Parts: sequence; structure tokens; C-alpha cells
Amino acid sequence: MAAGVSAGVLARREAVAAAQVERATRGMPSPKIKDIQVIATAPEGLRLVVVKILTDQDGLYGYGCGTFTQRAELVVAAVERYLKPLLAGKPADRIEDAWHLCYNSSYWRNSGVLNNAISGVDMALWDIKGRQAGMPVYQLLGGKCREAADCYAHASGAEIPEVIDNAKRLMAQGFRHIRLQVGVPGMAGYGAGRSEARVAALHNAPVFEPAAYIRRTLQMLEAARKELGDEVELLHDVHERITPTQALQFCRDVEKFRLFFLEDPVSPEDIGYFRLIRQLSSVPIAMGELFNSPHEWTPLIAERLIDYIRVHVSQAGGLTPCRKMAALAEAFGVRTAWHGPGDVSPIGHACNVALDLACWNFGIQEYTPFRERTREVFDGCPEMKDGYLWANEKPGWGIEVNEAAAKKYPFGFNEKGERQRLNGGWGEVRRRDGTIIKQ
Repeated sequence: MAAGVSAGVLARREAVAAAQVERATRGMPSPKIKDIQVIATAPEGLRLVVVKILTDQDGLYGYGCGTFTQRAELVVAAVERYLKPLLAGKPADRIEDAWHLCYNSSYWRNSGVLNNAISGVDMALWDIKGRQAGMPVYQLLGGKCREAADCYAHASGAEIPEVIDNAKRLMAQGFRHIRLQVGVPGMAGYGAGRSEARVAALHNAPVFEPAAYIRRTLQMLEAARKELGDEVELLHDVHERITPTQALQFCRDVEKFRLFFLEDPVSPEDIGYFRLIRQLSSVPIAMGELFNSPHEWTPLIAERLIDYIRVHVSQAGGLTPCRKMAALAEAFGVRTAWHGPGDVSPIGHACNVALDLACWNFGIQEYTPFRERTREVFDGCPEMKDGYLWANEKPGWGIEVNEAAAKKYPFGFNEKGERQRLNGGWGEVRRRDGTIIKQ
């Protein structure tokens, strides 16, 4: 029996599933969307937006992820004020139709807020369909191509020896793919801590200088390959913080370390440089975390300019567009590596895993552990075993949300209960002279 789930709850779920099968066999009408609710919670201090769709059939509902943590409250408003009245009374089993209705309703498309709101609806409808069918969602996509999703985990630190020690701990847990990030003394590095020292600057904000980051990262990768050996796969995220010409040289310099992939060497605004990178370097490239629009990922896939498409699924609009993206990528030999950080709800992670299992061209899955507070709110999170993420085999996503627990962790507070200053957004990082950098 699942932890925290009583025999009575399990019995009710089984009764609901049996009733749904009976209705289907007797030709009962399709369910209609009765209500759309938003569950806004931050158990670990990161704003998570979950959409719940209730139907006119008793006990039939579904959950979807619309987490855009930096603008979470805008997603809540988009769902409640715009998509809810648009979809009320519509069939709950016409997922493709509902997606296009929502997508076109705002006229101006491909907004991060709009796409995440649509994603919440889209995933909830897939959850409903899985519950109706009595199957996990990956079965609705054609079934398994593999047993579980191979994952990479994050090893970071302020100093290079700390990064390597953390990588060794992850390898001992069974991870075969490790992303490495190291801090730059006195500077604000991405994905790693920094020392107490500060570099001289013309302002008081955190400082980042691309050249210093590049030198430090090359030192880290050299030490890691030497100490960790050749069997482990190493990854690194540039996070678009260097210039395109620096990226060209950096991609050549890291070839000797035989990376599994290098992520986001340039920003979405500079994707034309991928043509030059492909000509000059053999390093595998992952890109797409910030993408909203097919205008961004289609040329990179169709021209074979990247090796891994790495989209935040809710940012692209949910399962419906991302399964099509994966099919497009398969045709051009590009593999998937869906974004899987802490600011994706367990519903979103379950969606990632469904795509990982059902898409032949799966590459790797980013993994972030589900901690105690998250599991308190979300019962049925995908399980990690020996570096593999396993799907919940219950119908739909197999996840139930404890709404009472969710209310204990409102937006605006970190995991220590302290009020957050920036309302979920990224802070400022500047060069020494005060220029804001991309991040």
C-alpha cells in the first residue's frame, strides 16, 4: 500500500475506476469540464502551479503542471480568468481540440504565461483520459520503449575538489551521468555556490565575468575527467552567460573532455550561431530550456544543429505539443532531454517520464530529488532507483495532491519560512562595469 494512502482511499479509487469502465462499456456520454481550479503551493520555496480539472462525472478529475515559477501568479490568473470560462462545459476527452482552442484564444501566442496555463489544462486532460482508461499516460502514447528513464544528477560546489567529491557520491548512488558546475571565486556562478570573497566592481550586485568562468570551468572539467575516469558521462551547463564568439572557442576547448553534452552555449536570441558551432566543434549540444515557440526549436532540429532538445515541457504548452516535438526530433536524429529542475512540479516530472518511456529517441532525463515536503503534498511521485527514474504505474499520472498540505506552503516564502524578496524571479547579475548579463 502506498505510504500515506488509506485502504478506504484505495477502495474509493478502485470503485471510481470500475464505474468509469462500466460507463464506457455502456456508451455513457463523454465527460464535460465542470470546473477548473488552481493549486498554488511552494513546499520547497519554489512556486509550483498545479491545475485541477473536475468533470461532470463523479470522482473523475485530473491534474496538470503549469509551473512558471518566476511569474507564477500570472499563470494562476491566466487559468482562472481566461481559460476556465473558455473551457467550462467543453468535452474533457477532446485534448487536441482544447489545446488549439486555448492556444488561439489570446491571438498573440507563444507567451510563457499562456503556454504554462495551457500546459496545466493539457496535462490535466491527459490525466483524466488515463484515469478513464485505467492506464498510465505512457500507455496512451503507445507504451514503453524502455523500462525506465536514465537520469543525470547535479554535482556542484564552490571549489573544484568539492564538485568532484559530490560527483563521486552520486556515482556511488548509481548515477552514470553527472552535471558538473563550479563557482568562480568572488563571483556569482550558475548552479554552484561562491566564496565569501568579492571582486572589485562599479556596483553592489553579484558579479559575473565570462572569461573568468571559462578558465575556471576548463580547470574543473580537466580535473574531473582525470579523477572520475572515462566511464562516467560528464555534462555542463553554460546557461547562455558567455558571448557567441566565446562559445565557439569554448565548444572547441571542451572537446577533449568527451562531454555527454554541453548545454545552452548561447542564448535563444543567438541561435543562428549554432550553424557555426556545428561546423567548428564535435561537442554534443543540448538546447531549449528557455524555448516557447516552434520558431525556436524547429530550425535547430531540422538542420541537425543540436543533439538534444531540452525544453521545459510546461513552457512549450504541455504534453500535446511536446510529443509532436519529440516525433519531429526523431526524424532528424535529435534526442530528448526534458528540463527537470526543482521548479517543475511532480506532475510535470511524471509527464517528462511518460515522454521518456514512450519516445524512441529519448536521450537523458534531468533529475531533481523529491524532498519530504514535496512528497507530503504530492503522493505518487516517480521513483528513483540506481540512476533510473521509474513511472508510477497507476492510471493517469498516478499522483494525488493533498490540497490541505499544499495550503501549508503558500507562495512568497522559502523553505525556511522566510518571506522572499523577488517574488520568485531571478535576481540581478552584472559584469564588473554594471552591465546586466543574460541568465
